Amino acid sequence: MAHYAFLDENNIVTEVITGRNEWEVVDGISDWEKWYGDFRGQRCLRTSYNGNYRGPYACVGAFYDEEKDVFIPPKPAEGWVLGPDYLWYPPSE
Repeated sequence: MAHYAFLDENNIVTEVITGRNEWEVVDGISDWEKWYGDFRGQRCLRTSYNGNYRGPYACVGAFYDEEKDVFIPPKPAEGWVLGPDYLWYPPSE
């Protein structure tokens, strides 16, 4: 199964669901990002646990960076540093 993230108007993830795989065609529907987005009236983008789609797996509160086409998880605390893999790392002392 595939996973899809719904975004608000500020590109913040509001929900992640399990849905159809992108290669599945049902009743002529094959663009599942568009279908789920239209159904919910919210922008919808594919995400994946293994990072094959848009960097780290999307979680509620994550930010979608359109320029980089990745989901960036919420910053855990002040001082944490965003790594090249778009994950947060604690500050080094």
